[in-house]
Amino acid sequence: MKIAAIVAAAGRGERLGGPKQLLDVGGKPMVAWTLELLERAGNVGGIYVACEVDDRERFTAVAREYAPSKVRAVVAGGATRQASVHAALISISPASETELVAVHDGARPFLTLDVLDRTIAAAHHGVSAIAAVPVKDTIKAARGEAVEHTIPRETLWAAQTPQVFPYDVLVAAHARGVVDRATETDDAALVERLGAPVRLVMGSYQNIKITTPEDLEMARFIAGRLQAVRST
Repeated sequence: MKIAAIVAAAGRGERLGGPKQLLDVGGKPMVAWTLELLERAGNVGGIYVACEVDDRERFTAVAREYAPSKVRAVVAGGATRQASVHAALISISPASETELVAVHDGARPFLTLDVLDRTIAAAHHGVSAIAAVPVKDTIKAARGEAVEHTIPRETLWAAQTPQVFPYDVLVAAHARGVVDRATETDDAALVERLGAPVRLVMGSYQNIKITTPEDLEMARFIAGRLQAVRST
């Protein structure tokens, strides 16, 4: 089966003072963790990176260093994450005969081969699959600062990436999103708009998304711990 991976790495990272995917985590750029893993993944054929247009040269250099045999394109992203993934998606040549597309956030450096493989395995025959974890906190619906009600957390999952889709389903979902002028925060939501099935796969609580300075501090701690384990 031919599988392409899209790494969503656009965004200015204003809360972190620059492109967060290029910030140092454990002695290398944050996005390098993802690129290295995808380079090792035997089931992934090509890697397509979407980044800010002004950062293409830097991302290209990082991609060539950490995924030299698989990087196929580093494309300029759009104004939203959705637009950036779409830009990477249309750079995948139909001649590549891609069957599945795995979309992963470049700001989630701690993806494992186990989570990637299980998510890919769950996506087949028109079914999409996304990594997710059960919500641990109690969630309140509110209007302003006033609590309206408590949402039963037994039904709630926090969506992560990777999110894996049949190629034709993801293309159709993004095309529909453009026509409808929809803006969604993940690709699964676009697929849901089509009425296509999306399956949950148990992710990892370590598969955090780096958004704030506190997240970055935690990521550096996790990276140090992982590197210490590997060196023993």
